[in-house]
Amino acid sequence: MAVLLVPVAVLGLLIGSFLNVVVWRVPRGESIVSPPSACPSCGHEIRPRDNVPVLGWLLLRGRCRDCGNPISVRYPLVEAATGLLFVAVALRFGLSWELPVYLYLAAIAVALALIDLDVHRLPDPIVLPSYPVVLVLLGVAALDPGGTSQWGALGRAVAAGAILFVFYLLLAVLRPGGMGMGDVKLAGVLGLALGWLGWGSLVVGAFGAFLLGGLFGIGLLLAGRAGRRSGIPFGPWMLAGAALGVAVGEPLWDAYLGLLV
Repeated sequence: MAVLLVPVAVLGLLIGSFLNVVVWRVPRGESIVSPPSACPSCGHEIRPRDNVPVLGWLLLRGRCRDCGNPISVRYPLVEAATGLLFVAVALRFGLSWELPVYLYLAAIAVALALIDLDVHRLPDPIVLPSYPVVLVLLGVAALDPGGTSQWGALGRAVAAGAILFVFYLLLAVLRPGGMGMGDVKLAGVLGLALGWLGWGSLVVGAFGAFLLGGLFGIGLLLAGRAGRRSGIPFGPWMLAGAALGVAVGEPLWDAYLGLLV
C-alpha cells in the first residue's frame, strides 16, 4: 500500500500548490497558467525552490524572500490538506480505475470550498467542465479494462446526478435566495460521484450536506455571529456531505435499513 500512498501524497501536495493559484485567480477571472506565481506584496516572481509545497514556506519562515512580508499560512495548509485528502481517497479506493475519479473530485472540492468561503460563489469554469471529466473517468471505470464491466453503476450514476440536480433546482426555485445556481450545478457533479457508489451513498451524501450545514448554522446563531437571514456558503457543506457519502454512505445506509427491518 505504501507504494501507492507515497506517490499519491506527493501528487496531492503538488496539486495543492496549484490549487492555491486556482483559488486566488479563478474568482478574479485571471489565467491560472500565466503569469508565474509572484508575491502579492512586492510582485517578485516566486523562485522554483521556494515553490516546493509546504517545505518552501517553512524554509522561508513564512515570509517573502524579497520583501520580507508575511506569506499566509493558508498556502501550506491547503497543500498539506490536499495531500492528506488524496491519501484518504487512495485508502478508500486503492489502485483501481475509480481512483482518478475521486482524486479529481477531491481536488476540485478543496478549490470550490475555499472559493465559496471567500466570495460566496462556485465558479462555472471549475464546476461545468467537471461534468464531462467525471463522466469520462467513470466511463473508463465502467469499462474496467481487464476486469468486469460496470455499466449498471454508470447508469445509476447518471440517474443520481440528474436526481440531485433537479432536487437542488427545485429548492432554488421554491426558495429564491436560499440556494444559488452554483449549488445546483455542483449538485449534479456530486450526484454522479455518489450514485456510482450506490443509492445509499447518494442519500447519505445529500442528507449529510443539510445536516452538517444546519448544525453549523445553529452554532453561528447560538454564538451570535449570524442572524436568521444571514447568508452562509452551502458549497462547503455539500462537499462535506458528499465526502461522508463516499466514505461511509453504503454501510451507514445498510445499518439504517437494518434498524427499520
